Amino acid sequence: MDLRKLKTLIDLVSESNISELEITEADGKVRIVKADPNLVAQPGQMTYAPMQVAPAPQAAAPLAAAAPPEPPAETGHVVKSPMVGTFYRSANPGSKAFAEVGDSIKEGEPICIIEAMKIMNEIEADKSGTVTRILYENGQAVEFGQPLFVIE
Repeated sequence: MDLRKLKTLIDLVSESNISELEITEADGKVRIVKADPNLVAQPGQMTYAPMQVAPAPQAAAPLAAAAPPEPPAETGHVVKSPMVGTFYRSANPGSKAFAEVGDSIKEGEPICIIEAMKIMNEIEADKSGTVTRILYENGQAVEFGQPLFVIE
């Protein structure tokens, strides 16, 4: 976390009614505790609240609990999401899905859309074959690298 962001957070805590703020990011964890105003500092002494900075644990990501569980190991080729966004099986609501289970698809054919930042990104099959599983439904959030389809 850069120094400007840390300074902004310290100012936010000092100017508000909150007494403690803890933020966890990929590169670490910051905890800011406001000093107790009832403590009176003696002349020449400083009163401060300890601040802890620790690396974030890799195994327990906060977003992992909200994400759907990883499917068991699949046989066949897995098409993974190239970005974070919202998964859609068709170009428009109510229109035919790009791919259904059992469909034969060719490499380069569109198989779904992922909306990211209001931009609709067509995702193409990176291998020819038959769709054996579709792992998401319309409107579900997907993360980078999550499996979307299984092709055999």
